[in-house]
Amino acid sequence: MRLCILLAGLVVMTGCATGMPLGGRVIASGYRYSPLTPAAAPRAPLSVAASSPAPSKQVRPPPPDSREDVLAAARGLVGSSKVRLAGRSWPNDCTGFVEAVYSRAGVSFRGAGVTGDNGVTAMYRYARSHGRVYTRGQPKPGDLVFFRETYDQNRDGRRNDGLTHVGLVDGIESDGTVVVIHRVKRGVVRYRMNLAKPSLRRDPRTGEVLNDMLRAPGAGKVPVLTGQLFAAFGSVLPESGPTAVARR
Repeated sequence: MRLCILLAGLVVMTGCATGMPLGGRVIASGYRYSPLTPAAAPRAPLSVAASSPAPSKQVRPPPPDSREDVLAAARGLVGSSKVRLAGRSWPNDCTGFVEAVYSRAGVSFRGAGVTGDNGVTAMYRYARSHGRVYTRGQPKPGDLVFFRETYDQNRDGRRNDGLTHVGLVDGIESDGTVVVIHRVKRGVVRYRMNLAKPSLRRDPRTGEVLNDMLRAPGAGKVPVLTGQLFAAFGSVLPESGPTAVARR
């Protein structure tokens, strides 16, 4: 056990962890599956967003086929170490990746946050204002995925960082596992998340990955999985027909 923890602890990234824990159930104390817990919600009340500076012009809704454009851009970046799209470079982090691919739909999250928000929380507020945020039901490919407490952002050793990571839905597999594309330390990758079994790394019958590791363990602590840190989905793009899941 000590060896597993040591090896997993060697893999750390900005915002979340990229290591792959061995199979079996991962039970992280204090990380029970609980979407949109108080710690995950924006620190300031969502109503504060109404008092933020008004945009200079009205936000135009994305065009009808924009969901396909966003997905194509995201899938095209899988495997890339840098977020570069259409000749433009974006910040090499989770929010930079989402900003880049959503720019294909004419969506900009700039100015959506309030004082004290990080970039992920600003995107959450945008989804609340210009679409919907939800925790139940099946997401659509291209929807946003918000995660909480993927790392100790303020480095105080406590779970009080709220929303700290964002990606987008690539597709949903037949067993309900959601495939997420996001930017982590090693680049743009696909992770899996199964909200029906959030603490289970692999399916004991098939060996298929249900949840990837999203937070590297600290000293004496176990890694934490995607399903355990899920906060909410966000939808701001027009609905479209079924989209096939690209296998990793």
